[in-house]
Amino acid sequence: MKDAEKTIGNMIDKQNVCYISSIDADGFPNIKAMLKPRKRNGIKEIYFSTNTSSLKVKSFKNNPKACIYFCDKRFYRGIMLKGTVEVLEDKESKEMIWQFGDIMYYKKGKTDPNYCVLKFISISARYYSNFKSVDVEL
Repeated sequence: MKDAEKTIGNMIDKQNVCYISSIDADGFPNIKAMLKPRKRNGIKEIYFSTNTSSLKVKSFKNNPKACIYFCDKRFYRGIMLKGTVEVLEDKESKEMIWQFGDIMYYKKGKTDPNYCVLKFISISARYYSNFKSVDVEL
């Protein structure tokens, strides 16, 4: 792959759903579908919006280890990113990824206490395409 970050970034941007996993209090993985990221800095930092009251936020606060997976079903390829998640509740982070329609979910707007940002920080990547997987240098 010539430009892995560009190829993978383009694939990420075209997906409407991704899957995120956290580790629960008993040490078991939990996986959940999430809407596409709100923002990304290459493939090293990826930002999502979510509910502060969610089980995954509680899990990430106890154990920040995470994995996200983006799947392009059309071409049967995907990218798995392993890393950590920071739960951000500061004003700047919330404003950074806020979108017009979010008021539908967070009635108090950007200051809604049930609105937070997940900042995923990649430490490794594995790309699957053409029936083979390759590690991607970050």
